[in-house]
Amino acid sequence: MIIIHVMGGLGNQLYQYALYEKLRSLGREVRLDLYAYKDAEGAEREWRPLELEWLEGIQYEVCTAKERQQFLDNSMKPVDRIRRRLTGRKDRTVRESAVYMPEIFEMDEVYLYGFWGCEKYYEDIIPLLQAKIVFPESSDPRNAALMRSMAGENAVSVHLRRKDYLTVADGKRYMGICTDAYYKGAIRYITERVERPVFYIFSDDPAFARAQFCGENMHVVDWNTGRESLQDMALMSRCRHNICANSTFSIWGARLNRHPDKIMIRPLHHDNYETLDAGTLHAYWQGWVLMDADGNVC
Repeated sequence: MIIIHVMGGLGNQLYQYALYEKLRSLGREVRLDLYAYKDAEGAEREWRPLELEWLEGIQYEVCTAKERQQFLDNSMKPVDRIRRRLTGRKDRTVRESAVYMPEIFEMDEVYLYGFWGCEKYYEDIIPLLQAKIVFPESSDPRNAALMRSMAGENAVSVHLRRKDYLTVADGKRYMGICTDAYYKGAIRYITERVERPVFYIFSDDPAFARAQFCGENMHVVDWNTGRESLQDMALMSRCRHNICANSTFSIWGARLNRHPDKIMIRPLHHDNYETLDAGTLHAYWQGWVLMDADGNVC
């Protein structure tokens, strides 16, 4: 059996679910561990909701507390940890330590702890994921109306993530990647290749987005909040082309886009600690346009 720890917001939860589906496609016995959302307390508990539960069409098996304890040495009482060491049994956690770790597909009887965000893990099962990940019907009629409009135009999603990336903690990791030059370069790239594009801006800072993107063919989508926030991803997936932030949320919006001729643009690097060269990233993210902070295609 393989157990996958689930953590983070919707984008990261979808990556962990996707790894579950990938391993199942290889004939493996897999479980998801929802402990961080269901049973954890204090610092271990996720402050974000388990949004996988809100999606229609996906099914998964969840590990029991007993199964979890069989894998994790640090989840057991001190006396049990001593007994485990005396019998030679070890913690079988495999932590994500590289952008792409193909060796996990050869493992068994392990507990996988990580985000697993590389496109290469799932490139062969994306049609399966697109079919299974179904968004619930929105209670806001503006979303259905916008989807109808998008169907008749060259709609392009633009994701601008700011608030948590401006904090001291997250800023060191994420800032300086999606610059004004990045967005200008991405919009220019689309405009040169797409006839009469219409840009839809999705942001956690709509006031800033309106100030930055104020052209006649630019519209800020600012009404989906709370449980309805996943409707922004649904709308992104209905666009014909996608300009992503360094955010798993918009990456999934683009990945779930079923238009065969879609253009997907993402930042060259997801965070400031990533050091892979453009050639390696192209191999890991086939079909994507990689753009640097200066707005240049790499």
